[in-house]
Amino acid sequence: MIRSAVLLLCLASPALGQQSAQDAATALASARDQLEAAEGARDRIAALTQTVQAYETGLAAMREGQRDIALRAAVLADDLTSRQAELAQLLGVLSAISNTPQPVQQAHPQGPLSNARAGMLVADVTPAIKAEVIELTGLLEEARSLGVAQQQAAQTLADGLQGAQTARAALGQAVSARTDLPARFEDDPVQTALLVASAETLGTFADGVAAARPDETTVLTAQGNLALPVDGIVLPDDGSGRKGVRLAAAPRALVTTPVPATILFQGPLLDYGNVVILEPAADVLFVMAGIAEIFGTAGQVLPAGAPVGLLGAPTGYNDGILTENLDVVSGQGAQALYLEVREGQTPVNPDAWFALE
Repeated sequence: MIRSAVLLLCLASPALGQQSAQDAATALASARDQLEAAEGARDRIAALTQTVQAYETGLAAMREGQRDIALRAAVLADDLTSRQAELAQLLGVLSAISNTPQPVQQAHPQGPLSNARAGMLVADVTPAIKAEVIELTGLLEEARSLGVAQQQAAQTLADGLQGAQTARAALGQAVSARTDLPARFEDDPVQTALLVASAETLGTFADGVAAARPDETTVLTAQGNLALPVDGIVLPDDGSGRKGVRLAAAPRALVTTPVPATILFQGPLLDYGNVVILEPAADVLFVMAGIAEIFGTAGQVLPAGAPVGLLGAPTGYNDGILTENLDVVSGQGAQALYLEVREGQTPVNPDAWFALE
């Protein structure tokens, strides 16, 4: 039943995958223009952040377009395979007709009446044969067109990947060179090292870091409408008992802060990998773990939408150029960002703050 529904959908929209791939190519071209414009932008970090996000959107759309094209190509190949016998029979009939001498076609051994009847049968069958030839010719032409589209999409995806890597590298350099961010405190490496050494869980460490920082007066209320720090999907509970959520995102995806916040801590912790603790308001902490490359330093006050870091990439990942990587949006092969929200010293459900749906 599902296969039949997919077949009908693909037959009804044969150009769907190609159109989505073309739209994605346009988005990637726009991202490339943004990257060039960011070189002279007044706020280069903000411009590069938007550029990286534009590349991520374009790459995701291109992968989706590739999936649509691959699905249509597979359905078309199955259709042509199933009609091989029909195609061979049709070609045989056409070959026999074309090789029959004209005088023989106009004569019948049983006389003029049978000859007239045979002529009427041929006249009735000929339009159907022509229609079948036209349909099969169209299917073969579409198969050729899909092959060309797949090659073009793969090249566009490769070019987009290169542009995204360039934009991410430029963003990292720009953040490292930034000196205009305000700082609420100076990080004490000795105190931080002691907290790391004595921490048993992510929660106790976050509470210890918050207690060691100056009190802030910013007020922020939970409304459940904050954008997620990374463009991804919420994964099911992994049974670990942790109070946060895991967000599956594409490798090397950009992580940003949804609201202005102070970096209380950034660095490796326990078995969480790199951890970033943001304080958007007094007694409120956004704890994020699993970031491979961290931007900024403890004490800096980040504006909303500022880059926090980049997720990692599994070994051998090619950013979706090959079909085995095209399922990244489902969480398979993706990178996971752990997000936890704490109010006071208590973890709360992240959907009280973030729009998880």
